[in-house]
Amino acid sequence: MTRTLYTNARVFTADEPLWADCAVVDDDTFAFVGSEADAPDADETVDLGGRLVVPGFTDAHTHLLMTGEALGQVGLTDARTLEEIQGRLRAARAEADGVLRGRGWLFDAVPGGAPTAAMIDAVVDDIPVFLDANDYHSCWVNSAALAALGITRDTPDPIGGRIERDAQGAATGMLYETAAQQYAWAHRDATTTDAQRDAAVDRVVGAYLAAGVTGAVDMAFDRLGLEALSRAAARGAQPLRISAHWFVNNTGDDEANLAQVAEAAELAAAETDGVRVVGIKLVLDGTIDACTAAMRAPYADGSNADTIWPRDRLLPVVAAADAAGLQIALHAIGDAASSLALDAIEHAHSVNGVRPRRHRIEHLEYAAPGTAERMARLGVTASMQPVHADPAIFANWAEQLGDSRVDRAFAWPEYEDAGALLAFSTDAPTAPFDALANMYVAATRASALDSSVAAVHPQFAVPLERAVIHGTWDAAASVGDGEWRGRIAIGQAADFAVVDVDPFIEGHGALLTARVVRTVIAGRTVHEA
Repeated sequence: MTRTLYTNARVFTADEPLWADCAVVDDDTFAFVGSEADAPDADETVDLGGRLVVPGFTDAHTHLLMTGEALGQVGLTDARTLEEIQGRLRAARAEADGVLRGRGWLFDAVPGGAPTAAMIDAVVDDIPVFLDANDYHSCWVNSAALAALGITRDTPDPIGGRIERDAQGAATGMLYETAAQQYAWAHRDATTTDAQRDAAVDRVVGAYLAAGVTGAVDMAFDRLGLEALSRAAARGAQPLRISAHWFVNNTGDDEANLAQVAEAAELAAAETDGVRVVGIKLVLDGTIDACTAAMRAPYADGSNADTIWPRDRLLPVVAAADAAGLQIALHAIGDAASSLALDAIEHAHSVNGVRPRRHRIEHLEYAAPGTAERMARLGVTASMQPVHADPAIFANWAEQLGDSRVDRAFAWPEYEDAGALLAFSTDAPTAPFDALANMYVAATRASALDSSVAAVHPQFAVPLERAVIHGTWDAAASVGDGEWRGRIAIGQAADFAVVDVDPFIEGHGALLTARVVRTVIAGRTVHEA
């Protein structure tokens, strides 16, 4: 056993007491946390130069393989006009090898919020172009991509999705919800090689380690991700603590849906390298930005959206997963969707009786009053993403609702006050994966993307101490790991990050300039700047 003393530091423990000035690690576990004067003798000493130490962050909702792929694509989030988007595509065409992929564009950067294939064709028309929206719930493609996908006026809309069409019925270049998944993403998966996926895993793992992230919860997991993470573990390139939720698609057939649950249960019971399957993921609705989230009241334009999973298809799946001991993660952005999610969980309680369970609802961007209290009663985790509330991307969200609902957007303190577990995450690549920037938005409701944009709803900010706890200990607890990791405390896993600037002293703005200079997982330094 090797005993290491980390000294000359400001240690934020995410526990009581909140602060210490040193920690001692025995191999992979904290053996002492407190005052240096009381620390036991150690085999080696690491002087941290007075820097801040925090528990390793867990990104409680992310998409690892997709994030790694996105890091190699054309970034469009800060392109604020169609001309800027077109300029970046034109510039990227020279480096594209047979297909061009971009990500992160915003609806309000496109005239009328209505992208068309012709807009891309104007600058790139000779190869397929696929552009994932910032929310990753829709994909904008050019005419060459429509042809490559085989989409014609006769192609039917899939369950829960829509191929946008003109007055004559021809596809215009927008694929919403499951249409994006079953056409654009299926094409991506079929045309990406294992070597490219391995490179994507290496990119995202390296990026997360440099950001002080030591654990992640992958949502919408599938065989390709399982195989890629297993290969990374086999070559010693995957130190992150990864849990995953197997994606279950609504096929419209109960037997086929339940077969997906059974597959997830088999994987959860198996030993897999590089990742642990803990449950299933169901997407109940879309997003407010695209007016595809299911709302109790219509959008400002009078439209609304149905849930992707109707009640009669959803309840059997949730009950079966609950009976199998799987954690159920339900994507619900609109208040109609979150109400349906809780109905399904209540049904599982009534069918399966009392048993250990910790289900979760993802996003909760607008939830009806009383939702937080209902979640607390049912023991349901609120899994929320501060970076989705960044004011720089909020205007279109607010415009789509256009009424008093805007005043209760991303109401994190409601879940704290109700006593529900609140876990913070980023949902990368729909938003930046950087943990410190995530904490900045959480603690300020100001923009980490554009400092010129004023804060929105600062009354919903949470103190930095609580924000960090939601992003570390609570995020680990969201997948049942809170007893053994997420805090800097005796007996906990020695997962932590060292930050070169202390925002608790220097102020919240330091979160946007600070760097993680050391990341440690299980007592081993896995990143050092």
